[in-house]
Amino acid sequence: MSTYTAARQSYLQDQVLAASPARLVTMLYDRLLLDLSRAEGALELDDWAGARGHLIHAQRIVTELMTTLDVDAWDGAAQLHAIYAYALSTLLTASTTRDPGLVTSVRELLEPIRSAWHEAATNLPALRSAAPNGSLGVA
Repeated sequence: MSTYTAARQSYLQDQVLAASPARLVTMLYDRLLLDLSRAEGALELDDWAGARGHLIHAQRIVTELMTTLDVDAWDGAAQLHAIYAYALSTLLTASTTRDPGLVTSVRELLEPIRSAWHEAATNLPALRSAAPNGSLGVA
């Protein structure tokens, strides 16, 4: 492993360890959408070897989002879980059929959710400072 690669991995690990929960979710979504875009491009070029790794990584991220989602935390959580389940199922089908259209449909489904998470993460510090004693009243 080169010095540059080791330094980059260390930097990325530090970023993840220091990130707030909201920032971690946005980081996952950013990487998920990047993987989906790369998989789409590779499939369109009939580069299955290139697409496969991105699809597997995207599936792992969706699985992480599903397993860490507390479906009892808020009213919309069950619906979000269903979206994740659909996305995972569609990505698995895309992996077996090598259909870039399926990957595109998942990317288009998840892009607005990614934007919403980014907006929420951006507004979270403003919400904390506006709340009494800087808290949101949640543990």
